Amino acid sequence: MGSYNEGGLTSPARAEQPLGLRNTRRGYGVLAIALHWLVALVVFGLFILGVWMTGLSYYDEWYRRAPDIHKSIGILLFFVMLARVVWRASNVQPDDEPGIGRLQRRLAHGAHRFLYVLLFLLMISGYFISTADGRPIQVFGLFAVPATVSDIPNQEDIAGAVHWYLALTLIAIVGLHAAAALKHHFIDRDRTLKKMLGVRSRTT
Repeated sequence: MGSYNEGGLTSPARAEQPLGLRNTRRGYGVLAIALHWLVALVVFGLFILGVWMTGLSYYDEWYRRAPDIHKSIGILLFFVMLARVVWRASNVQPDDEPGIGRLQRRLAHGAHRFLYVLLFLLMISGYFISTADGRPIQVFGLFAVPATVSDIPNQEDIAGAVHWYLALTLIAIVGLHAAAALKHHFIDRDRTLKKMLGVRSRTT
């Protein structure tokens, strides 16, 4: 039904769409948004922690504490990512903005899948570093993840190098991902970023 102002009948009344738990064709749901930003914050936090702890000396009080925190959070992130994959597979995905070309869509979706693969490879390589000595990973004293493979020659060194370069690649791709989102928001002026921020458009 239309609304009235001093000039008479105007355009149909507009109302904010509620933000639900599940995704819709118009936007992401609460859980998908929360998982996205949680993973983003944890990944950046782990990267900063990882770079910082490589400079610690043997006699520093954080020499063992920082890696333990890094490993524990990494294990928990692995479970969060599994939940995110399951939730994504069981949800409809929001439609792309109409102004985005076919090639750009393919590149965007390909980069998104590549981020997922990078994250899992990064966590797996971290697992091989942590279990190279055959000991399980203690996760904040709550439970332990057993060492399943620990007899690969130079396992810790090889996995460490792989882990480092994967981390650098991931941060670079995330930077491009963020730049693309800002480009959509400030230059293209579409709803790509708003959908992941939970901002709903006004509709009839």
